[in-house]
Formats: sequence, C-alpha cells, structure tokens
Amino acid sequence: MKNLNLKPLLIYFGAIALFLIITMVFFYPMLEGKRIKTTDISNYIGASKEITDFRENTGEEALWTNSMFGGMPAYQISVLWKGNYIGLLDKALTLNLPTPAKQVFLYFIGFFVLLIILGFKPWLGISGATAYAMSSYFFIILEAGHNSKAHAIGYIPLILAGLILAYRGKYSGGAILTALALGLQLAANHLQITYYTMLIALIFGISELVFAVRDQKFAGFLKSTGILVVAALFAVLMNLPNLWATSEYSKYTIRGKSELSDNQHLKTSGLDLDYATQWSYGIAETMTLVIPDFMGGSSSKELGKSTHTYKELIRNGLGETQANQILSRLPVYWGDQPFTSGPVYAGAFLVFLFILGIFIVENRYKWWLLGATLLSVLLSWGHNFMGFTEFFMHYLPGYNKFRAVSMTLVMAEFTIPFLALFALKKILENPADLNIRKYFWWSFYIIGGIILIFILLPGTFFNFTSAGDEQLVKSGFPDWFIAALKADRKAILQADALRSLFFIILGVVVIWAYFKNKLRLQYAIVLLFAIVLIDMGAVNWRYLNHKSFESPAAVKKPFPPTQADEYILQNEKDLSYRVFNTTVSSFNDASTSYYHKSIGGYHGAKLRRYQDLIDRYLSKGDMEVLNMLNTKYFIVANEQRQPIPQFNSNAFGNAWIAEKYQMVNNADEEIAALDTFNLKTTAIIDKRFSEELRSFQPGKDTTATIRLLAYAPNKLNYEFNSSKNELVVFSEIYYDKGWNAFIDGKPASHFRANYVLRSMMVPAGKHEIEFRFEPEVYTVGGNIAAGASILMFLLALAYLVIVIRKRNEFF
Repeated sequence: MKNLNLKPLLIYFGAIALFLIITMVFFYPMLEGKRIKTTDISNYIGASKEITDFRENTGEEALWTNSMFGGMPAYQISVLWKGNYIGLLDKALTLNLPTPAKQVFLYFIGFFVLLIILGFKPWLGISGATAYAMSSYFFIILEAGHNSKAHAIGYIPLILAGLILAYRGKYSGGAILTALALGLQLAANHLQITYYTMLIALIFGISELVFAVRDQKFAGFLKSTGILVVAALFAVLMNLPNLWATSEYSKYTIRGKSELSDNQHLKTSGLDLDYATQWSYGIAETMTLVIPDFMGGSSSKELGKSTHTYKELIRNGLGETQANQILSRLPVYWGDQPFTSGPVYAGAFLVFLFILGIFIVENRYKWWLLGATLLSVLLSWGHNFMGFTEFFMHYLPGYNKFRAVSMTLVMAEFTIPFLALFALKKILENPADLNIRKYFWWSFYIIGGIILIFILLPGTFFNFTSAGDEQLVKSGFPDWFIAALKADRKAILQADALRSLFFIILGVVVIWAYFKNKLRLQYAIVLLFAIVLIDMGAVNWRYLNHKSFESPAAVKKPFPPTQADEYILQNEKDLSYRVFNTTVSSFNDASTSYYHKSIGGYHGAKLRRYQDLIDRYLSKGDMEVLNMLNTKYFIVANEQRQPIPQFNSNAFGNAWIAEKYQMVNNADEEIAALDTFNLKTTAIIDKRFSEELRSFQPGKDTTATIRLLAYAPNKLNYEFNSSKNELVVFSEIYYDKGWNAFIDGKPASHFRANYVLRSMMVPAGKHEIEFRFEPEVYTVGGNIAAGASILMFLLALAYLVIVIRKRNEFF
C-alpha cells in the first residue's frame, strides 16, 4: 500500500464531481424536492396505478392490469422483474441520484469512460463527455418524461467501449464491459434504443471485418466476435424475463402482424407504415444538427415584444395583454413532424469538428462513424425518403417494430461527438501538421459557408409555411397574422444560424491560437470545453429549465378527481366494470385509468385486436361493443364543459351465458360479425376453436346464473350455476400466454369469443370458475436471470482481483 499513488486518480474524481455539479445546476429545483411533471409521466402514473397499488397492498406483482384498453399485460408498464440484480450496479453508477438527474449524470460518465479507454487525456475526455451529454434531444426527452429512453441512451458509449476493447485484443475486459453495459441498457427497458445501439455495433463490426481481412487477422476477428456473442448472451440472460415476455407479447400487439386483410399496402410484419413513419424528420430539418431552431424550435413557443407578430398585433388594435397571451404559445415550428418538443442539436462547433474528422481521422474509426451517421440521418427522414424506409421496414429484422423514425438520430448524436473528439485529439496532438491545418480551414469554409447562406438568403430556399397554418386561417386568424408569423420563423432561423456561426468562429479562434503557440494546450482545452458547455447548455435551457419543475404532490398525484370520478367511485358497488371517458382523448390518455378500469388508455404497445376494435367500433361509439366490454359508465361533458357521469344500464356485466354461437372463418369475418349479431345472445367464435364447442346445445337454462365473486388484476373468481352445459362469455380480454382457467380448482380450457373476449364451456351444476394470470416468463425467466447475474458478477470480480494482483491496466 505504501507504493500506492492516488494522485492520478484525483482528476478522475474531479471529473465525476464536475459532471455532478453540471447535472445539479440544470436540476437545482430537485434540491428543493421538486420534480418534472410531464404528460408522459402523468400518463405513466395513471396507467400503472392499479399495478402499483396491488404491489403495495400485497407485495406481489400483478403482471396484468385491467385499467387500460379493457385489460393488457403489465410487462411494458410497471413490473419489478425477478432476478433483476443488475439494477444494483445501475444505482452505483448513477450514484443513486433521482430521475432525471441520474440519466444526465450517466450521459457524462458513459462517454467519459469510453474516451479514457481509447487513450484520451482526462481533460479532453471531460470535454468529450460534455459534448455527448449536452445534446439537446437528450434533455428534451427528459422534459417530455421519456426516462427509460434516456437511461438506455446513457449506456450506448459503454457498450461501444466494450466492443472496441474486444476487437483490440482486450478480450476479457471487453467482454465483461460489453456484458455489463448491454445488460444495464436492456434493464433500462427501451428496446428501440438498444436496437439502434446494435445498428451502430453492426456497422462497427462490418468495418472491423474489412480491416481484419485486409490485415490478414481474420482469426482474431472471429475470436473477438465469438467472445462478444457470449457477452451479449449473458446480457440477455440477465434480463431474460422482461425480454422473453416482450418477445412473446409483441406478436399480439400493434407491433406485430395484423390478421385483418384491409390496407395491405400499409402493413408490414410489425407496425403499419403510416403509423411507424408519422414522426419523420424533414430532409431540410436535418440542419437542426448545426442550427438548433432551424425549423422554429418546439411546436409552440413564447416570443417577445421585438417580434413581427407582436408589432402587427399592436398595430391592428389588440391590447398589450391580449397580444402577450397570443405570443405565449405561438406555432413557430414549421417542420414535417406533427408536433415536436424541440430540435435535435449536436452542437455547431462539434459538427465543424465532425466534418474535419472526415478528412483527418484514421480510417479505422472514420468510416464506420461516418456510415452510422449517414444511416441515422437517412432513416430519420421516414416518409420523406420512403423507398429507403420501406426497404428497411420490410427487410431489416425487427426494424418495423418501432415507431417515430426520427429517433434514429440518436445514432448520430453518438457518432458526431465521437468523430469530433477524434478530430480534436488529432489536431491538438499535431498542431504543426500542415495537412491538418489545410483541412481545418476547408472544414471551416464548408460549414461556415453553408451557415452564412442561411443567414443572408433564407428566403431563397423556404417560404416558412407550416402545415398548421391552414388551420390558423380556418380558426379566423387574418392573413397579416400569418405573414408576421412567417417573418418571425425566418428571423428565428437567421438568429440561430448567426449564433451557430459565432460559436464555430470562437472554437476556430481558440484552435488557431493554439496552432500559433499563443495559447497553451491546457487553456485551449478549457476554453473549448466552455464553448461546448455554454453553446449546448443554453439550447437545452430553452426546453428544460426551472419552469419544468413542480411540487412533489402535483407530480405524484397528477389527476385530481372530477365530480364524475367521485360519483362513480362512491356509488358503484360492483367489483369490476369499465368507464368510457369522452371528455379526454380517450385512446391516448391514462387519466381515467388512475381511478377506473378504462375502455381507453395510453400505451404504444396495446393489443392489436383491441386496436382493431378501437378503429372499427369504439372510436365511433358503437353501443353493442361497448356493452360487451361491460361499459357501465360514460363520462361526458355538460353545457358548462364539466365532466359528468352517465350510467349505462345495458352493459352486459362481467360474464353472461350465450344461447348460441356463430362460427366464422377468419379475423375479417369475426370482427365484421360484431356489427351483425346480438352479442348478448350470440357468441362469435373463430373456427380454430370449433373443438371446444362439442358439448354445446343451443338454448340455455333460463334460471342459470354466473357472477363475479372476487376480483384482483391477476385473479378472477366466478360462481356458476346451471342445469345444463353452458357457453359462457367473460367480459375479459383474451390473452392465452399466461391466463389459465380452472373449474373447481381443476385446469379447464378457454378460448376466444367476440374477437377479443374470453369464453369457455362450463358443465352443468354449481361450480367455481377461476382465471389466474401465471406466465412462465416471470418465474422461469426470473430464476435464469438471477443465476446469470450472479455468475456475471463473480466473473467481473475475479477479473478485477486478477488485474489488481498483477497491477495491469483494467482494459
């Protein structure tokens, strides 16, 4: 111990402290106990209320909830998975900070570790970590409440660090880091980000293969690849219950293939093309990577009194108060997306360095980083580059499971600062290299010239018209208002273009001063760090600041009960029933789920068959189908636009006995039949279940009864009594990957009826019927995950001990 020198470690501790300080400066209201309140977080709280209440009351996991869309698995809502020991490592890496501070801190740490592993000096590593962490999109998604997405993004650099190490011949260190980082990313539970991470990894792997063949090192490439496959397997096993459940469930959701034959030109084996590409980045909108508010910024923005719109409002007779109200939420965004919370900004100076990197960085890193960036941008264009998008939707496995193709820019937000830092390292280490200086100026002329065009001649390329302007006209806004709004959009573009050019010039001046020996290296790095931090931090502050925070109480209970909610809760004594709230966006809102079992809800992976029901019947208010779903209450608006309850006496109840059935050949006939038959007397049955009806005899015992005795989200008990065998339909959503039926404690088969519901033949007599949700993925998968996690931790500990004893480098 006497030879142990801790001095080199001080800078690393200093870096951690600096990252923590920057993080808490942005989130200082959290020190006062405040939290970010967003629509997505509020919807999550509403969607998960039944699940979390059940967990708190019983100590068990429900794994299913009936609070949304009639009923659905809780897998992608809120589940504490068995064997999830890797979460302990996540808490250590993020210092157990509260959300969303821990996500930002993770952005810094992950990229810093990547650069240190690659031989970057710590001070340069700090600048690089800041460049990555301060990307505008990474903050905007936090303001929107997309915490799991942000969490997964934080692990992208660590995964790539592990891959790079393994292909460098550091097999053990690379494999362990890859397994742990990928395992942590999978635990964050945002598979779309993991998918994009794997695309980056695939491009990197192809690049390594090319160099391995060229350098005749193919055996080493195969060894590294094999070890990484094992590492990825460990990561999967550590998260097996969640991944298994998601894989099983996704086939039956809107991310799986539809059984209906309509609109086949839009269908893939996953999401429909129009749904998947709804959020497509505009081709010109890609300029936001270097000019943040190129397209106006967010969908609604507050403008000041110096704007064209304000002046025109005053000139046309509006008072200052009314003008300010209009200015508080102006639709300044004029891009292709339906709406947006803000742009994807990678940093003007960093884009300049990225362009420089294309010229001067060694091929081993340059080409795969450039390739991944281009792929990221092209895929983000979605329906604006449809041929390319359709090819990937149809032929790249798994790609069509994800929506919001603009999210592919996450890849560019990693590759741009990464290549930029390689370029910066190169020029700082070789200040006298004339070739580097030549390309330095070339890069400045390229990016500076492009930006200058948009400063001087923006109207040459754009008319600043938004797709929403037509709606403004229909709403009564005069032509002079639209013209002023377009002028402000133009002014916003010019102002941010000038701003970007300013920060690029600042960076160029610092580096040129270093070239001329007028600035020492340490000072140059500090100044460049400050340029990146101030530039990107200021943009982030536009979209996430102290105004984004609210009191803990407002966040924890986001939906105060309305009089309609209170009336239903106080007056309804049934164990289970559903509510259709028409005063909200019924199928894109979880506020109703906070208090009731809702016909609607908020989720991106609802069951496909239920979505079919929404599209064809529920969105049109079809009463027969709503009665089938036991919709006992409607919440509607009165003349004062206040929500009031309406009782529906025609709801079918929790279960009923069908007198007859109608056999259909396919899903098209099955869903169409719901509009043809009396669903209270006739069950619609797919011919696949014809064997289940062998004991059926038309008619029913008129004295027969069935009623719900006990309710829990994962367990339902009914009492049945009849003198004959009966076909019973249950107003519960059919999902056979975990729901098991029992009659008097003995397993019994059940099948689907009425397109989405459960049904079964019940023999004559008095019986207790029970449904239990018991998916194997939770118990079996949890045990495997626990074993894999323990083994992985032991391997990592053994590696750590060996490294310390031999006093080798970790990586």
